[in-house]
Amino acid sequence: MNPRVEVVALDCLMVRLFDEIAEANMPWMLAAGERLRAVFGDGLIDLVPSYTTLMVHYDLTALSPAQARERIAEALTGLSPSTGSAGRCHVLPVWYDLSVGPELSLLSRRSGLAVQEVIRRHSAREYQVFALGFAPGFAFMGLVEEVLAAPRLDTPRKKVAAGSVGIAERQTAAYPAASPGGWNLIGRTPVRLFDRDRDGYSLMQPGDTVRFEAVSHAEFIRLGGDDTPLEALA
Repeated sequence: MNPRVEVVALDCLMVRLFDEIAEANMPWMLAAGERLRAVFGDGLIDLVPSYTTLMVHYDLTALSPAQARERIAEALTGLSPSTGSAGRCHVLPVWYDLSVGPELSLLSRRSGLAVQEVIRRHSAREYQVFALGFAPGFAFMGLVEEVLAAPRLDTPRKKVAAGSVGIAERQTAAYPAASPGGWNLIGRTPVRLFDRDRDGYSLMQPGDTVRFEAVSHAEFIRLGGDDTPLEALA
């Protein structure tokens, strides 16, 4: 770990703990987040974690930039990986099918694996939730196996259905709401990922883990899934 502080805005500082994305970063990121919240107290407006950084948005009427840097230094002094709860483990049922996951065939060709093997490998791992972003409740997870990694689409789709599960490079995610998107789609989950009536709104939070579970079409429908083919949404 090589912590650095970078200026983002007049009242925002970026704490960069790592230079590369890795699952082993998360205990350090969680520990740093806890310490930063503690030392800033009411002077903290928001703390935004990502794969390797934490953005500290502080109250400029309560703290000067120099004082904010001092508090960050205090938080990082003697920092050690979090040994507490690593977050919740979520199991997301997924209907993997070409009608809702057209890039299954693309990933099969790229990897040289049969479609069913692509599905098996994607659903065999437990993924770390690194960050939330892009859209409310959109959780960036990883890391998928190298053989399944694929770049984003050259031309993003104008509309991706809510619950769509996709891969971009070595990341995987599920769209919480219908939106444009350029990820490689491989299936769809019926789970509601963002809910205004839920405490915290988002089902998943950084530090949680996720496992995708392949289900049949009948089970997907029973769970409330929408099987409208992707091409019908355009």
